Amino acid sequence: MSRTVSVAGREFGKELFLIAGPCVVEDEALCLEVAEAASDLCEKYNVDYIFKASFDKANRSSIDSERGPGLEKGLAILSAVREKAGVPVLSDIHFPEQAEPAAQVLDILQVPAFLCRQTDLLLAAAGTGKPVNVKKGQFLAPWDMENVLKKLESGGAAGIMLTERGTCFGYNNLVTDMRAIPDMQRFGHPVVIDATHSVQLPGGRGKSSGGQRRHVETIALAGIAAGADGLFLEIHPEPDSAPCDPENMLPLSGLDALLEKALAVYEAVRQP
Repeated sequence: MSRTVSVAGREFGKELFLIAGPCVVEDEALCLEVAEAASDLCEKYNVDYIFKASFDKANRSSIDSERGPGLEKGLAILSAVREKAGVPVLSDIHFPEQAEPAAQVLDILQVPAFLCRQTDLLLAAAGTGKPVNVKKGQFLAPWDMENVLKKLESGGAAGIMLTERGTCFGYNNLVTDMRAIPDMQRFGHPVVIDATHSVQLPGGRGKSSGGQRRHVETIALAGIAAGADGLFLEIHPEPDSAPCDPENMLPLSGLDALLEKALAVYEAVRQP
């Protein structure tokens, strides 16, 4: 069974692809910097690329947490990135009413892990005619995602990706079970390994989440070795100064080396 999704006229899933960008839309200049740098590296390694940044982080730990510029301004910046950097763009939606305006700009809609069972949200995303990437909930087993898929399919989703991002392991911790990747691939859709959220420590700092950036490469390479079709990374020129997820984002300067290793693993595990 072919696991591909058509995004902006290209088939994602035939070869390794990358979804990457800063956690949240900060400003147009930063988003363009990241998008252009990542796009250049993906062209170097012949890896398909989708730029990711959230216009609203509605599921932050604290009322004081940075959420982003919101729907209207955030989509305007993502539209500029799409046009100027020439790359497909992805962002999260949190409410059914955001689906249609987001679909006017985005090439692929993303449903956050915390909301992956919200029927109305899934149906609204599916009904836009755009592909949908769903993060597997931290509280779900891989096979539970079949119910999510059925909701999307019943809503007429144009294409579906599933993303593994770790499972709750006690308090303020996640564990990533690589068996989830082949378990979800049996549904016939591309499966992505989110190597940066998988090293998050949810709520680990009280008012915000912590993270273990040193393990990003381990999770990325392990996920690809387990057969993941794509790699998801949050990247930033200066992660420690980022308004959200600073401790689990990968420095933009580290993307080249990680992509080189990831591609080598991808090619090795797919040799006949």
